[in-house]
Amino acid sequence: MSEQVKVVVVDGHTLVRFGLTGLVGQEPDLELVGETGLGAEAMAIVATAKPDVLVLEAVLPDLDGLQVARDFRDQYAELGIVLLASDGRDDVLFQALESGVSAFVTNTAPIEEVLAAIRHAAVAATSFTASGLAPAMARRDQPSAQPLLSPREAEVLSLLGQGLSVRAIATSLCVSISTAKTYVARLYEKLGASNRAQAIMNALKLGLLQSS
Repeated sequence: MSEQVKVVVVDGHTLVRFGLTGLVGQEPDLELVGETGLGAEAMAIVATAKPDVLVLEAVLPDLDGLQVARDFRDQYAELGIVLLASDGRDDVLFQALESGVSAFVTNTAPIEEVLAAIRHAAVAATSFTASGLAPAMARRDQPSAQPLLSPREAEVLSLLGQGLSVRAIATSLCVSISTAKTYVARLYEKLGASNRAQAIMNALKLGLLQSS
């Protein structure tokens, strides 16, 4: 980059803001042109300083940083926005992605990662980057492994497999016969069965029962 990248820092934590402004000031290709700890002051500072990149905290003392980011993106399509967060939870990362920011980094990220995010935002304002994006996407796309049967239904299946009658199942579980019948009916429905034999056969095929 031939010209210096103009940066504004908005962070409510004084020490973090001090560290960020010092970090930017040490880099020959970056220039600090404004700073504040309040989201309410950010819009005026950006309008005056006309930065290339805004480094913005996700949780500000006065405003929701994510909403501030959305407001800036709506008003300044070419502004690079780096969102800082205290943690990198998947839900926070995806909220950052949806807000239209250019980069997402955590407060504990290495200095090199923060600087890389600022430089990325300067040249690719509308292209999102985050170090944990790929694994987070993989986790989101992976279907949640919900068990087919509830613990109680698995217990009923085990008792059926042992040959117990509905009355005996009710006694074993300390429930009424009508409740036991409900458990068995629900179990049959989940297993696509109409009787005990079918239920046990289907459970064996699904690996829900071990053949003796």
